[in-house]
Amino acid sequence: MKAPFLALLALTFVTSLFAETKPNIVFILADDLGQMDIGAFNPKSFYETPNIDGLAKRGMKFTQGYAACCVCSPTRGSLMTGKYPPRFGVTNFIPGGRAGKLLPAPNAGQLPLAEVTIAESLRDAGYETFFAGKWHLGGAGFMPSDQGFTHDASESTGPKGGKGKKQDDPKNTDSITDAAVKFIEANKDKPFYAYLPYNAPHVPIGARAELVAKWQEKAKQAPADAWGQERTNQVRLVQNNPVYAAMLEQFDAAIGRVLSTLEKNGLTEKTIVVFMSDNGGLATAEGHPTSNLPLRAGKGWPYEGGVREPMIVVAPGVTKPDTTCDSPVISTDFYPTLLQLTGQSLKPEQHLDGVSFLPLLKGESATRGKPLFWHYPHYANQGGPPCTTIRDGDWKLIEWHEDGALELYNIPQDIGEKNNLAAAQPDKVKELHAKLIAWRKEVGALMPTPNPNFDPNAKQETFTPKKAKKKKQAAP
Repeated sequence: MKAPFLALLALTFVTSLFAETKPNIVFILADDLGQMDIGAFNPKSFYETPNIDGLAKRGMKFTQGYAACCVCSPTRGSLMTGKYPPRFGVTNFIPGGRAGKLLPAPNAGQLPLAEVTIAESLRDAGYETFFAGKWHLGGAGFMPSDQGFTHDASESTGPKGGKGKKQDDPKNTDSITDAAVKFIEANKDKPFYAYLPYNAPHVPIGARAELVAKWQEKAKQAPADAWGQERTNQVRLVQNNPVYAAMLEQFDAAIGRVLSTLEKNGLTEKTIVVFMSDNGGLATAEGHPTSNLPLRAGKGWPYEGGVREPMIVVAPGVTKPDTTCDSPVISTDFYPTLLQLTGQSLKPEQHLDGVSFLPLLKGESATRGKPLFWHYPHYANQGGPPCTTIRDGDWKLIEWHEDGALELYNIPQDIGEKNNLAAAQPDKVKELHAKLIAWRKEVGALMPTPNPNFDPNAKQETFTPKKAKKKKQAAP
């Protein structure tokens, strides 16, 4: 008993010391990066990501880390607020969207200022807070500087509040990294939170000519194109795109520069590093640059390929090197986790849906204690129709809103979601559907409505929904 007790005492002391010294945080968010794109999660990946793989070796890799939505803006809002997207009104990319058999639900054009973001909490705790990259949570009056970031480099690293442009320009990746390096070096003696949402590898894909040429040679040995079908959309089944590979190498090198800056300034052991993506890899539309197999579909879909992400956390003194966690966590959970890692008390009235996964980071056996939910009352540009989803334990239920169809999967037994068990498990369907409906009511989820002008023979129309009339309650 003595040895385990001493080990526990030592871990408690290190964790306490880590919190008291206010560790820095570098949060790196990729854009449309699939879990299977990363070597640490997929040894057979066609791409090469040595710096990201090295980050996984230093800390904890989450095999079931989820984004709160299958597209970008809602997930980004969930990271900021610790809440599910329906609570703050952004349930599609801004501005969204399309119409089909249904008219999509209203989608807010910005993250409400009433929300208290993780940046505001850390700023108020004495942190220098820094942003560089793609915001996509509102324009003028709703920018990072309006949401708690005391250092906002969005003027030089991304369009004002927009969804990001020049993704194919290596200067975009470089400018984000340059700004981050400059900030870290200028604030190395202060506690800081640097949020770096890169544009890569969002379309249009592109990279430096010499990298593309290198990967074009390597692609000659890759498997030929192969395709499957996801409703009316083709889905890519192999990874072999040389331009996408070059873009990932460029992105990975940028991450390496950020990590090297921490090392050079003696900050590696004082800095929490988080790596995540906002949604799954693009596999069913817009060039189909990657494949998420064995995960089904990709960005814009509720299947695992659309919401399961490459998630890594390095917390010196807390996480052990080269460890893996198989417990499901979701992007809302970062808010409370980062509060605890920085020695602050939880603020449940703010991060209403987030659950701290600090016990998991410590290597303890713990369960989240409540289901995961996704609400996407829209038509995705990538082909996915409106739906709501629940993951409860091993089970995942998807409700499609066009016709009320239900799909049930046992995720550990069927990672590719090939076997719909709804007909064989009616009691489980009933149980999960009841929880899903109750959750929608709890969070005030807005629903799509019938489209009186729907023509099944016409091309899906572009549709910009009106803002929700429902008033948001100010966050405490």
